[in-house]
Amino acid sequence: MKLSRLPWKVAVKALLVGAALAVLILWLEFTPAGLLGKTVGIGYAVCHRLPDHSPFFGTVQFPLCFRCSGMYLAALTTWLWLHFTAPKRTGFPRGATAALLGLFFAAWAGDGLNAFLHDFIGRSLYSPDNTLRLITGLGMGIVMGTLLYAVIQQTFWIAREPEPVLDLPRLAGLLFPVAGMGGLMLWRPEALLLPLAVLSTLTVLGVLTLVYTAFAVGLRRRENTARTWWDLRWPLLAGCTVALGQILALDFLRYILTQSWVGVPR
Repeated sequence: MKLSRLPWKVAVKALLVGAALAVLILWLEFTPAGLLGKTVGIGYAVCHRLPDHSPFFGTVQFPLCFRCSGMYLAALTTWLWLHFTAPKRTGFPRGATAALLGLFFAAWAGDGLNAFLHDFIGRSLYSPDNTLRLITGLGMGIVMGTLLYAVIQQTFWIAREPEPVLDLPRLAGLLFPVAGMGGLMLWRPEALLLPLAVLSTLTVLGVLTLVYTAFAVGLRRRENTARTWWDLRWPLLAGCTVALGQILALDFLRYILTQSWVGVPR
């Protein structure tokens, strides 16, 4: 049967599945071997992975630096917390909650700027510290997770409530599991290397996938029509394909420039 005779929707879906498989195969072939190697392949696309800025579980470097580890693990924790405590809420945080999230962002940005000045100019307001990198990353993860959750709630689902997804009581409760994640990254038992590596790097892929899925839903003018995740299967596949394609492209370009999966030349 000629392609011109196929219903165009079937043709588009077939092309999308083909593109997804092609990107996945290329990424699996290009990135380091093993499950831990694949987590490195994701972290490599979004994080500098400088050894002196990164956690080590025994002698093995984590796929993400302290700041990125905190950010993505806290984002995942935030999504799970909001999924169970605010499943139908869609609004952005307001008032004191929004102000606290603003402080978390300012601390993350300020500590990052201070570290940049220290590493590349040799001057800084204070000596950078990996524990502080982790803590500010955790705060930024709460911000990122909260805002993306609200955007997704507003974009994907039908019949939702306009109340803020995060308020002060929910934020207070959220701090405990987020602090627990931070404690694990400071403790760093070798038995948890792979689970934490998989969780943090899958969150990287998840963030990109949800962002691109929201774009796909908007382009199709299908906002607020889904009742279940199954209703979003094709936009999600498109979003995941673009996200993994972006990771593959960044991996390839960085490896061509550095010839290494660890850190960047100085």
